[in-house]
Amino acid sequence: MARRIGPKHTLCRTLGVKLCDSFKCPITKRNYPPGQHGQKKVRAKISDYGRQLREKQKAKFIYGLLEKQFHITFNRAQKLHGSAGSNLLTLLEKRLDNVVYRSGLAATKQLARQLVNHGHFEINGRAIDIPSYTVKVGQVISVRPGKQNLTYWKSVVENTKKVDVPGWLATDLKKLSITVLADPKFEDLPQNIATHLIVEFYSR
Repeated sequence: MARRIGPKHTLCRTLGVKLCDSFKCPITKRNYPPGQHGQKKVRAKISDYGRQLREKQKAKFIYGLLEKQFHITFNRAQKLHGSAGSNLLTLLEKRLDNVVYRSGLAATKQLARQLVNHGHFEINGRAIDIPSYTVKVGQVISVRPGKQNLTYWKSVVENTKKVDVPGWLATDLKKLSITVLADPKFEDLPQNIATHLIVEFYSR
């Protein structure tokens, strides 16, 4: 996955929005740029190109993708029927690592990707370790039998009870499995990403 070395919340404060999965993100209390004089800074007015670039970067950081991965996903979204922006978010939401995160089986997207990479999951009985795999309606994602006795999976069950799982997914804690019930609806997609700016960016 794309790794960012350095303070993890700096980007959140730089862009002025919460990009991470942490409940302790400082943006809620310190909504100003980082640095010694950040509180005194006035966010500069940016150009149309700058707004488009920022929105693309924001979406990339939220889902933890590199530029090449993100651009490939956008190209796929353009070829589908309907709005390219909505298609883009739908494809990003249906990534295997994101589904594991949304189901509550991982506290962060980074952890979800690590679990997938380390071969913890199978889909319809077939082992898969590709975080970018796009899940399909009707598929069942489950923790592989050989991994279920690990300490992590014993402790995750209690924590998952507190997670608000989206309606297009169903999590079975006893079986440590996720069933994809439907494609994400518009209300299930992130509302803090202005996809029209991303479309404009790639349409230049």
